[in-house]
Amino acid sequence: MKGKKPLPYNLITKLVILMLFFLLLYTFLVEFKNFLYPIFLGILFAYLLYPVAKVLENWSVPRIPSILLSVIFGIVIVYGTFFFIYSQLRFLLKDLPTLEAQAVKNIDIFFSQVESQFGEISADQQSVLKNTISEFFQASTANLDAILTATAQTAFVVFIMPVYVFFLLYYRNKYRDFILMVLPEKGHQKTDEIIKEVSVVMKKYMGGLFVVVLILCAINALGLYIVGIKYWLLLGLIAAIWNFIPYFGTIIGFSFPLVMALLTGDGPGTAIGVVVLFIIVQFTENNILTPNITGGQVQVNPFFIILGVLVGGLIWGVPGMFIVVPLLATIRIVCEKVEALRPWAFLIGDAGTEKHALTRGKLKRFIRGRK
Repeated sequence: MKGKKPLPYNLITKLVILMLFFLLLYTFLVEFKNFLYPIFLGILFAYLLYPVAKVLENWSVPRIPSILLSVIFGIVIVYGTFFFIYSQLRFLLKDLPTLEAQAVKNIDIFFSQVESQFGEISADQQSVLKNTISEFFQASTANLDAILTATAQTAFVVFIMPVYVFFLLYYRNKYRDFILMVLPEKGHQKTDEIIKEVSVVMKKYMGGLFVVVLILCAINALGLYIVGIKYWLLLGLIAAIWNFIPYFGTIIGFSFPLVMALLTGDGPGTAIGVVVLFIIVQFTENNILTPNITGGQVQVNPFFIILGVLVGGLIWGVPGMFIVVPLLATIRIVCEKVEALRPWAFLIGDAGTEKHALTRGKLKRFIRGRK
């Protein structure tokens, strides 16, 4: 057709090459995920334990004992937490028949209240809902059994992770020197800046995130205990651990105590209490804990974090959702330091919309204007 110019041949070629690259990258990441994601998790835990090892080294403790003590400290914290969850889930499995009976009782009460307000509900509808609840508890039992039964891959990750962390910490200078050796000498200064900035961001992000989750464990457990949820300590701990995943973590984590409250609570007030607690925790985390402890270290805008979490979950499941945020922060830092890639750093970064940000001063001016 006249007036329409075809796309330049070189542009089409670049687009095809880019699509093939991402397709091959996706295939590679999916096919080798059981090998790759433990390494990436090991890198993040190495950054988390590095300050502990560094303090010990500053106290004149040799590197190997310092790292061993740091790894043992990490094992006690992480594996101790998961052993506690494992033991509590065992008790929950034994208690599921009792919880199912309570859920059926709550459904009968619910039907009685609905019938008193809106008229009689058919027996078929009641039977369908009760069967659904029974199937839910049966499926929960099967799923918990599957979770508690260690697979070969789970055992591999559990035992290989401390090994990865140890060698990542032990050879940390070697990796830096290797990167500098394979790159041209003219780029050594910029590369060194990237390595240092990535290290600082990762250490602060991982350390801050760990502190936030630790505080949320206490807040969640105390709140669920006050609300009156069974297994309040277990559910509070699980809800807090999910906060390692940004944005989606709190919602996923609180879905467990909410379901427990709806099915086995003493009344609707229990479920309402869980919802109120969720709102309080969400506000506290987003406005007090995360800004003051992690301090916005990653500097990636929320849109790309959400996209990254979804893509990470698609490729590597839950580990991918946790890994993707530090990975995006690393990509942003690299793009900022490379002149040709700075537009990409601007795109995924959190700068450029400051004039549209909702601040306290803008709210005050808005309220005064309304008056």
